[in-house]
Amino acid sequence: MKRIVVAGIAVLVVLLVAVQAVPYGRNHTNPPVRAEPAWDSPRTRDLAVRACYACHSNETTWPWYSNLAPVSWLVQYDVDQGRAELNFSEWGAGEQEGGEAAETVVEGSMPPWFYVILNPEGRLSAAERQALITGLQATLGTDGEGDDD
Repeated sequence: MKRIVVAGIAVLVVLLVAVQAVPYGRNHTNPPVRAEPAWDSPRTRDLAVRACYACHSNETTWPWYSNLAPVSWLVQYDVDQGRAELNFSEWGAGEQEGGEAAETVVEGSMPPWFYVILNPEGRLSAAERQALITGLQATLGTDGEGDDD
């Protein structure tokens, strides 16, 4: 039994070392900030920076674990998807899902639970959460406003 456990651990270590060779997940670039929304208040921006900017801006702070596969793959995917959906650093360039931003906070899907666990500064109190929702609605509009579909 001991041999099986040791062999299993050895295989696991070899696999973890081998997956480090996969290049995806290491494109830790932050393109230049082109434009931001006209925030309704500095408080709204501060709350958005805390809870949203890691994935929804070009100002991502890449934590140490974002360099270790397979976690790096998940982090890179989340940032790529987040920037594609809503990028506060490229405001006015292309399609943005700004009207849905407040709704995702209301529903509790943003910020995601795993982000808050790894980034406690992104955890918002109930009052901060409500202030962010109100500020996002004032800054970006609400779902349905300006949508053509």
